Amino acid sequence: MNTGKQAMKVREYLEKHGARVGEAAVAELRFDASFRALCEQNSCGYYGACWTCPPDAGPIGPLMEKARSYERALVFQTVFPIEDPFDIEGMHEAGRRHNRLVRKVRRKAETKKLECLALGAGACGGCKTCAKKKGEPCRHPGRALLSLEACGIDAYQMGRLAGLPLSNGANTVSFLGVLLYHHKG
Repeated sequence: MNTGKQAMKVREYLEKHGARVGEAAVAELRFDASFRALCEQNSCGYYGACWTCPPDAGPIGPLMEKARSYERALVFQTVFPIEDPFDIEGMHEAGRRHNRLVRKVRRKAETKKLECLALGAGACGGCKTCAKKKGEPCRHPGRALLSLEACGIDAYQMGRLAGLPLSNGANTVSFLGVLLYHHKG
């Protein structure tokens, strides 16, 4: 199977849904376990409160190893308007919308038989309230989404490598996602 063609179809899907898209070799991405420290600071409030966030996402070493096992990175960015730089609610809603797109992209890639790993921005957001908060197992493990940070990926460097702008203007919030895949044919 020509995974390059399959990845191109996923890219077209992303662009159709308003995302900016670039690509990079996974070997060029910067991985660093210290990015987990961003999660441990708990600025988003999900550390230990979401099954796909640290510490419950799993040890950083195996997650980085899994991500590094892929060859190509289809990097995408969504940009959303917010009322002002302090619109935390707007930022959270934009993050949920971004991760919904990441899940759709993963499903699209899987229907194209593309072996891949999709990573989103921040907490999974697949459920209104994560089952972790109630001490229950994940209700939708097939929908669960790991973040770039949980896997030790330098999102800033990844965006630059893919040619995506780091700033998108006043009163906007931008998020990055990635579809890591094996390139054959």
